[in-house]
Amino acid sequence: MTSLSSTSDPSSSSGNQSFLSSTAFAVAGYMLCSATLLISTQPATMTSPSSTSDSSSSSGNQSFLSSTAFAVAGYMLCSATLLISNKYAVYKVAAPSFILFSQLMGTALVVKLFAFLGKIQCDPLEKEKSLKFLPVALIFLATIFSNMKSLQYANVETFMVFRFSTPLVVSIADYLFLGRRLPSPRSWACLFALLVGAAGYAMTDSSFHVRGYTFCAIWYVIFCMDQIYLKHITNTVKMESNWGRVFYSNFLASLPLVFTYINDSDEIEALRTISFSAGMAVFLSVALGVGMSYFAWLARSLLSAASFTVVGNVCKVLTIAINVMLWDKHASAFGIGCLMFCLTAAYFYQQAPMRSDAKDSDDGGQSTKSLLPK
Repeated sequence: MTSLSSTSDPSSSSGNQSFLSSTAFAVAGYMLCSATLLISTQPATMTSPSSTSDSSSSSGNQSFLSSTAFAVAGYMLCSATLLISNKYAVYKVAAPSFILFSQLMGTALVVKLFAFLGKIQCDPLEKEKSLKFLPVALIFLATIFSNMKSLQYANVETFMVFRFSTPLVVSIADYLFLGRRLPSPRSWACLFALLVGAAGYAMTDSSFHVRGYTFCAIWYVIFCMDQIYLKHITNTVKMESNWGRVFYSNFLASLPLVFTYINDSDEIEALRTISFSAGMAVFLSVALGVGMSYFAWLARSLLSAASFTVVGNVCKVLTIAINVMLWDKHASAFGIGCLMFCLTAAYFYQQAPMRSDAKDSDDGGQSTKSLLPK
């Protein structure tokens, strides 16, 4: 989930407001979410036992819909789109806790609705699975909170410095806890190149705040825990479908948020005076949240924790690009060049294979493979 905190005011550009409130933007976001739900239900409805060609076509569809390329592309697209939607929703409705609650609970309700209609499979709510997913919800909320505090005291560029160095730590944690081999020399070089690019990017940061860096450090620890534990959950907790993970994680994470916004008088007042266009902005963020959550869990199930972290960093390059185009706080040309260097390093990164003695297997013994499709 993209942080709802914003470091810059969208009102700085009337043209941006016009685009973000346009029918085209709303329809595009709605169509993206609808496509996510419709495409993901095709394997259950397209198979025809009476036709060999239909069976072959259905098998091909299933193969594509469960492929790494599909998961990564969907995750990157939703991540970039949700950023815009969240910033505009917070601008229209000054109730970030309510918006986050709406995204999480709304996603859980949408999943259950489609499961009730027989369009998708979703695991029923069970005590044993809930207990295993409870730390997922708590770590997620801690990550969101520390993310928002980091962006409150440090600009986006400062935060990205920390983000781009996380694959180094997660790769070692992959080896220690998830049964992966250590990265190859080529991949180590790519990861260190990410760190070098981040260090160069730090030179462009014009908003150095010690407090901001402190919150970034707190976020760093929690984020690395999040990457490892969520991957562990995908490996060890058997679910009927990916939608089950989406439901459990969003439903459990939404419950504590009820108490955050109902006790906030400012948010309650903002909700009392909410306009139709503001309500539609929140609805759009919920719709995109469904797609984001689905693709995030799908990508986690197909990639190692380190590889998923690298993909997340690639998404942040898109975040910076959007930040440059739409708002006034952004890096210099040199800083953007450093980000492009990071993106190149991510392209040549290769996922480490599982060790032969691994118990927490997540790739069925697949050999080393490139992270992004060539």
